[in-house]
Amino acid sequence: MDHSRDPCPWVILNDFGGAFAMGAVGGAVWHGVKGFRNSPYGERRIGALTAIKARAPVLGGNFGVWGGLFNTYDCAVKGIRKKEDPWNAIIAGFFTGGSLAVRGGYRSMRNGAISCAILLAVIEGVSIGFNRMMADNTRLDAPPPPSDVGAGGGGGGGMAVAA
Repeated sequence: MDHSRDPCPWVILNDFGGAFAMGAVGGAVWHGVKGFRNSPYGERRIGALTAIKARAPVLGGNFGVWGGLFNTYDCAVKGIRKKEDPWNAIIAGFFTGGSLAVRGGYRSMRNGAISCAILLAVIEGVSIGFNRMMADNTRLDAPPPPSDVGAGGGGGGGMAVAA
């Protein structure tokens, strides 16, 4: 069990806020550049600010909904399976992708669920590989076996134990 994170009801709100912030900041950069480039020469700063004000909160909200829904499903899967492993994230990604595409019909739900599950499987696989690679770097080497300097058998140099 991962005790470094908040308990399940609070992790949903925490990650919803974090995902919203990431989406809003990323959206501000993305739409700022896009608004700057698509504006006339004398009004580029105003165009960038207008694009940021109009689109960055929307992108932040979309990211926030994804993060909140994913963590809701992740907590539900952890509660049902009573396990903490990478399959929880993959299953939660499957449900999240399907839920977000429900308005598009059955095919859209299926494709969204499968693609989101594959994305989460790749992320989990890379995370596991990276953790194993980093664990190999921190592993201590075993000390060499003691060399027998005066290998003449059992008498002499050490303390004798009385029987």
